[in-house]
Amino acid sequence: MKENKENLGALAATYYRAYHAKNDASKIFDDYLADRLLTEEERLFFERLVMQFDESDPASTASSSDQTNALAWSMQAMPFPPIALSRNRYAEDSLEIAVKQGVQQYVNLGAGMDTFAFRRPDLIEQLQVFEVDHPATQAFKRRRIAELGWEQPAQLHFIPVDFTQENLSSVLTRSSYAPQTLSFFSWLGVTFSLPREAVFATLRAVANIAPAGSMIIFDYLDTDAFVPGKVARRLQFAMEKLRQMGAPWITGFDPSSIFTDLARLGLRLHENLSASDIQKRYFQGRSDGYYACEHIHFAWAVVE
Repeated sequence: MKENKENLGALAATYYRAYHAKNDASKIFDDYLADRLLTEEERLFFERLVMQFDESDPASTASSSDQTNALAWSMQAMPFPPIALSRNRYAEDSLEIAVKQGVQQYVNLGAGMDTFAFRRPDLIEQLQVFEVDHPATQAFKRRRIAELGWEQPAQLHFIPVDFTQENLSSVLTRSSYAPQTLSFFSWLGVTFSLPREAVFATLRAVANIAPAGSMIIFDYLDTDAFVPGKVARRLQFAMEKLRQMGAPWITGFDPSSIFTDLARLGLRLHENLSASDIQKRYFQGRSDGYYACEHIHFAWAVVE
């Protein structure tokens, strides 16, 4: 599969959502459109990639009688699918609450191959949706949408940005984003890969460009994820795979200080879910092997 590095992460998350929607009986997050965004070549590529996670548990690999069962085990055992599924569920659950509170703009930072604008007509009718992402990823997505013949909703606005060259405030200012309108920001799967200062810079930009009462959802790893002897085995294995692929996770935050960190940026921490909180909310009582990823947190902050 010949895709550039910017697209691989977006496509991987799409594969996790697509597999879950098609194969798992009880849905954590039902992205029934995700599978249509993948070519057969891409689907097979990520299937093989997921199967490599079996290397972390040879005993479980041996007990998987066929490829279908082995793939199901890998999806449930590796950390990436439960992170992707639960954070998207959390973001959209939170967005529904925000819309009832008067939010009229939804800014999806690093939207990737997200299908919200095509999957949730009930919500998009009440919102202006801004997808902010790398130009290469966004161009790739728009080509795929055109190939599928999907009609782009009038409320959907694409904003390409290379954050090594521009900042969030400048790109939103030159768009149709209304800085005085109550807004909801979603920033998923990004903070792990950025330097700490870059994470704070983006959060500060949200606080500066959005009116008081606006909200942002983001996920982050706690600092124990980067400490040998404390990090969970499956996450340590997965992070080593990412490092070998040239896409390392490098940054974590202390959950006990995140309230103060955000306050310095002009944000008030409304909710800070731990892995155990995420387990209780989205995974408890499941009959399969999915469980919340250790060290993951979901934060909901409000602009002061």
